[in-house]
Amino acid sequence: MPLSFSPSLPAALPLRPQWHCLSLSPPTNPAFKIKSPLADWTLPPVRRTSRTNARLITFAEITCLIRTSSADKPAAQALKGRRDVTVVTGDLSAPIDELAARLRGIDTVISIVFPLDLDKQIPLVDASVRAGVKRFLPCNWGTPAPRGGIMGLRDSKEEVHDHIFRARLGFTIIDIGYWYESSFPRVPSGKFDSAIFIPMNEVYAGGTVKNMLMHRKDVGRFAARVIKDPRTLNKRVYAYGDLLSQNEINAIVEEKTGEKLELTQRSLESIRAALKEAQEAERADPELLANKYKQAIAQYSESKYVRADNTPESAEYLGYINGRELYPDLNFISFAEFVDELIEGSVQRPYPHIQL
Repeated sequence: MPLSFSPSLPAALPLRPQWHCLSLSPPTNPAFKIKSPLADWTLPPVRRTSRTNARLITFAEITCLIRTSSADKPAAQALKGRRDVTVVTGDLSAPIDELAARLRGIDTVISIVFPLDLDKQIPLVDASVRAGVKRFLPCNWGTPAPRGGIMGLRDSKEEVHDHIFRARLGFTIIDIGYWYESSFPRVPSGKFDSAIFIPMNEVYAGGTVKNMLMHRKDVGRFAARVIKDPRTLNKRVYAYGDLLSQNEINAIVEEKTGEKLELTQRSLESIRAALKEAQEAERADPELLANKYKQAIAQYSESKYVRADNTPESAEYLGYINGRELYPDLNFISFAEFVDELIEGSVQRPYPHIQL
């Protein structure tokens, strides 16, 4: 089962050099392994500065397409030393025929790109069509939500989906909720500080809305099952490791650490005011990355904690099928177990290059 990957935005692994894609040639054994900085996977992805595929493991022969500009970086060199991965260099800006040549013989393309580069998947889709790829996984790996102005990132993802649909390319769209690694509060002792991307000490709208969450280590294991399953072809699929409200998350952290959290309550009105302010700032200076990040965070807050888009019920309303029901034997890491990892100090901060 050949696979290919492309740049993407991961959520819980160390950011690494920019990769373009991983392609898998027909398997010589039933499984293949790969490790990628996006997240811990058990399947192959393609990416660039991302965190959703830290550990792809066991399936087929893998070809990893790395950006030419990143070929000499340590993470790329480490891959070149592996016997179970073939590394080639290239760029998504290359002519379609050149990209297609890299994808020939590939059954599945898995895209994992940086959030602001979602449109760079368009040529990868075109090249996949030309190369005869059977299944394309666009860079989703996040929270489900309707299109149409709720979340700019979601609308950008939907534009890629539309391009896939117009080309009638086989697809599977996977969403896994929000990452554990971006869902925990700071504790007064500071013991979690080295792992914090966004300290979640603001409690939104009472903190009662449940959200789908997943550990990065489970993203690849789940995706590995999905890409082998004919039931998921041309489907949207969701899963989660835990379904928790902010209040439940905070209770777990306090119980595990013995520390009393310092929390700030955010009303519905203040959430919407922050969203309006962020949108106005982004419109005033759309090139400033800080404005893009601020708007994305405000849109996620509205979607997750007010609209309750990141729930199984919402996902199924949008046409997703339940991955937990497809694979009842797949045991996900719980959020409580993740907190144990935080206490041990083994969790790495997502997106260390982004300062908010």
